[in-house]
Amino acid sequence: MHTAHHRTRTPQEMETVKGSRIVLGLEINLILFYVGAARGCRVSVSQPPYLEVDYNQEAATIQCSFTHMGCPSQQPKSLWFRYGVDQPENLCLDRCTNNAGKFTVKEALTENQVTLTVNRVMLNDSAIYICGIIFPNSKEPGAKQTGEGTTLVVRERKELHSLLIAVLSLLSIYITGALVIFIVLSKSKSNSLRNKETEDSRKKKSARRIFQEIAQELYSKRHMETTTCKCTVSKRCSADTKHI
Repeated sequence: MHTAHHRTRTPQEMETVKGSRIVLGLEINLILFYVGAARGCRVSVSQPPYLEVDYNQEAATIQCSFTHMGCPSQQPKSLWFRYGVDQPENLCLDRCTNNAGKFTVKEALTENQVTLTVNRVMLNDSAIYICGIIFPNSKEPGAKQTGEGTTLVVRERKELHSLLIAVLSLLSIYITGALVIFIVLSKSKSNSLRNKETEDSRKKKSARRIFQEIAQELYSKRHMETTTCKCTVSKRCSADTKHI
């Protein structure tokens, strides 16, 4: 009959075994995590953070690239959003395949590339454009992902800006010159009117004086004729009296 002998483990050995079990458990959990993640669908989207274009540029194209792992074989779909001064906009619900529209979307899904072209760029097209990639047949949370957005800034062309400054400067000079000429002409006209009024007044005074002189002369002549007539009549009367 054999008696089983059990050796009692030392505390150091117990700590070593416990540590080995913890490490083994972590390794198993890590393996299970990667296996589960590999089975899930994960999408990553990247965009350029900033894009600046001139106002006179015909179009601005925003690039969007993506990667995916563990997703269905079906091709994904792309979505575009715009955040500007107004409320957020969902762009290209009709896929925007027509180049004649405001926006044009081109998808190279096999190359993991999507582009959004803003046609006929205007100053109010400055906004944040966000690219989104979605796998419709996957229910995994990671099957839907958006980029961080591209800030599109539409600026006036420097040459156009300089031209506008030059035109405004010339216009300011023209307006200033016109005002100066207007003021000079107004003063000249005012002085001319004053001189004319003075001259007219002088003419009126001169005419009045001449009229007064003529009237005075006529009055004097009339007075002299009256006096002469009276004297003649008086002499005749005296002669007649003496004769009687």
